Amino acid sequence: MAEVEDKPRPEGDPPPEGRPPEGRAPEGRAAGGEEQDAFDELYGLDDGTVEAVSGAVDREEPAEALRTLVEPLHAADLADLLERLTPDRRVALVRALGEDLDYAVFSYLDYSVRDELIAVLTVNQLAAIVADLESDDAVDLLEDLKPKKQQAVLRAVPAADRAFYERSLSYPEESAGRLMRREVVTIPNFWTVGQTIDYMRDKHIDLPDDFYNIIVVDPAFRPTGLLQLSRLLRSRRKVAIASIMEAEPKLIPAEMDQEDVAFLFRQYGLVEAPVVEESGRLIGVLTVDDVVDVMDEEHEDDILKLGGLRADDFYSDVFRTTRLRFSWLLVNLGTAIVASLVIALFEDALSQIVALAVLMPIVASMGGNAGTQTLTVAVRALAVNELTAANALRIVWKEVLVGGVNGILFALIMGLVAWYWFGDPILGAVIAFAMIANLLIAGLAGTLIPLGIERIGQDPAVASTVFLTTITDVVGFFVFLGLASLVLL
Repeated sequence: MAEVEDKPRPEGDPPPEGRPPEGRAPEGRAAGGEEQDAFDELYGLDDGTVEAVSGAVDREEPAEALRTLVEPLHAADLADLLERLTPDRRVALVRALGEDLDYAVFSYLDYSVRDELIAVLTVNQLAAIVADLESDDAVDLLEDLKPKKQQAVLRAVPAADRAFYERSLSYPEESAGRLMRREVVTIPNFWTVGQTIDYMRDKHIDLPDDFYNIIVVDPAFRPTGLLQLSRLLRSRRKVAIASIMEAEPKLIPAEMDQEDVAFLFRQYGLVEAPVVEESGRLIGVLTVDDVVDVMDEEHEDDILKLGGLRADDFYSDVFRTTRLRFSWLLVNLGTAIVASLVIALFEDALSQIVALAVLMPIVASMGGNAGTQTLTVAVRALAVNELTAANALRIVWKEVLVGGVNGILFALIMGLVAWYWFGDPILGAVIAFAMIANLLIAGLAGTLIPLGIERIGQDPAVASTVFLTTITDVVGFFVFLGLASLVLL
């Protein structure tokens, strides 16, 4: 068999090799300068094309002129173009292109921009886009539609396609069942190399445009092996497939979370893996390009959560961006008030010794920065399953030691600075002790907080930062001002 379902739909253009998602420059490359200009000239979207298209849209030039401008662009570069245009211009361009628009562009667009365009498209247009995309990209688009519109689009696609989409959408969000594509190549486990090659050369067999492996299945359509195309082509025709296939391949349950899928691909260097339902029957396949997108999304999601954001608001309007950021800033305001209440406890000391007001932000700032370093390492280690219950105690102890050593070093530096600055060696000793205490606490909290949050089933990247900064601020202020009140007054 060449597919899980009946007839696969036409597939979109494959992503360009080595190109980062959504038109971003490769990691480590500056987003400007001569190097970036040279890169854009070779592979990316140049500013001249953006200006030409913008001008043509503003002048309301005929659709033929717009098609001529965008026709040379790859779908990924066309997505970059749409993202750089203003909302009105991108809608006008999509409407002008009509059926000549490369629908593969919807696989590369930022979700916010894609939602804007989807909102102005008709059900029939969306059904045509779904029919043109690869099955996994089509599911990705369908799951973002509102329920009524989603059902309307599903009714407009062929029944065989609809059954696959409905089954994929029945799986949990961010699961393997949502990511898989149905276009796969399968053969029975009793075939030979010659039979397999003849099968793939048969012009009546509709194979996927791109695939890396052939999945070997038993009569119950359960995967029993994985055959690399390179191994197939190096073998003689009479060789049995069972003797050259990779037995016991890594199988992905349809319910598996996409983070766990990404871990399996990274851990075992997978290029492609079969997706199976609970009975073990093959229902689709996951490929490395989809998993790379998952890794990118998870990485981006963690970065946004560390800043208190749940979605990328770069392309959002002012109202939506304000709403996304307000709740996090409100939480931070509450924690700042808590820190201020601690400072208020030592109002008398601050009024008598002005130097305390000058020096206390240094203690809190150093603790916060040191804790953030530990927190970043811990959250990343949890995400890739490197920090577990088995090694947690060792890692916590290590981070406390690092905090203590750094605390002693910076205590010596800051103690001497405070002594020279204010001419008071006792004040220097007070801030030195406070520095050691706060950096020790920062190392401890930076590890225990994400561990504790994950323990209760929450995402450590979401709330760890606000808890950490509150602890380091409160401890820093309390130790420094409390010790100063006891020693100096």
